[in-house]
Amino acid sequence: MRRLPTPGKSVADFLLKPMHSHQHGINIEALLAHVPLFSGLETEEIARLARGSRELTASRGEILFHKGDMPTGFYLIVYGQVKLAFTSAQGGEKVVDILGQGQTFGEAVMFMDKPCMVYAQALADSLLLHIAKAAVVDELNADPRLGRKMIAGLSMRLHHLISDVESYSLCSGRQRIIGYLLREIPTDGEKSITVTLPTSKGIIASRLNLTQEHFSRILHELSEKGLVVVEGRKIHIPDVGKLRTYDQ
Repeated sequence: MRRLPTPGKSVADFLLKPMHSHQHGINIEALLAHVPLFSGLETEEIARLARGSRELTASRGEILFHKGDMPTGFYLIVYGQVKLAFTSAQGGEKVVDILGQGQTFGEAVMFMDKPCMVYAQALADSLLLHIAKAAVVDELNADPRLGRKMIAGLSMRLHHLISDVESYSLCSGRQRIIGYLLREIPTDGEKSITVTLPTSKGIIASRLNLTQEHFSRILHELSEKGLVVVEGRKIHIPDVGKLRTYDQ
């Protein structure tokens, strides 16, 4: 699951007059050309993938696919937010990932010929591209470079999953939350920052393998210590270095 590169252009830049007429005016070929997975492919190859792609709109709360569905391709989020999760036999939800604009998902299971192990649900009104498995397989057969990129991408996904397992197994709940808040902040970055949570605290808690109550307790503790200031989804961090070294 990867993000589109954004030097000078965002996904929104491609919501323009398309090369082909689509409902939302998306230039599908330009979008696909900026997905890291397809970078370096020739114009004709991108055009073939575009012909095997279709737009999907999803309202907040809408299910894109259920656990047990057979995959027919993978997805690119043009805008919006999607949750990947599964439900336990007792009815509890475990969030596997929270994805946003420019990210892709479903690449791995697409090749397994097995049912999806999670369900995908829109957390906000979203627009996505569905890239058909058949179109991807045709390009894999024609260009081995795409196969190498897909292997690299799936290997990165495996690396992230192993990191998650390590965090759940070896890190305290407090360390997981601090790590999540500072996940995109370089060690030599700004001293004071504000982080906006991408979705509700309950969903993020599940993503970190915590209950919502535990998540809230830790945020309250960090707030009492003066390490964070919580204002709804906005988390103000007055001293990044102090928070980073807390509980180490």
